[in-house]
Amino acid sequence: MKVTCEPVTTFACHCRGCQRMTASAFSLSALIPIDGLQIVTGAPVRGGAHTDGINHYHCPRCMSWLFTKIDMLPQFVNLRATMFDEPDWSRPRVETMTCEKLDWVTTPAQDSFEQFPSPEEVQSLLQLG
Repeated sequence: MKVTCEPVTTFACHCRGCQRMTASAFSLSALIPIDGLQIVTGAPVRGGAHTDGINHYHCPRCMSWLFTKIDMLPQFVNLRATMFDEPDWSRPRVETMTCEKLDWVTTPAQDSFEQFPSPEEVQSLLQLG
């Protein structure tokens, strides 16, 4: 994969699906305009947690979780921040699904949502960048 633009924002998702797919407390992602992601080799395959409107894509060779496409945000892709060569910048600005967060977890996120943000809340977050 090759990313040709800056992320719009960064997320930590605490939902049970992300916990299971990462074998961790949450997933980290960077919201990238869909035109800014190029698949250089191979064709990612769908897999992972199955939630209506949320499609997870994995490397066909190692099955690492690469990115997610969300029907509500067709112009963006949620790239796993740990896929970058240097992921240190990936501090989450937003955290979602805190209703499923493990009680000992804290993040530096500026905005926190008990569920997934509504379309209106997403628009507001995108304007804040």
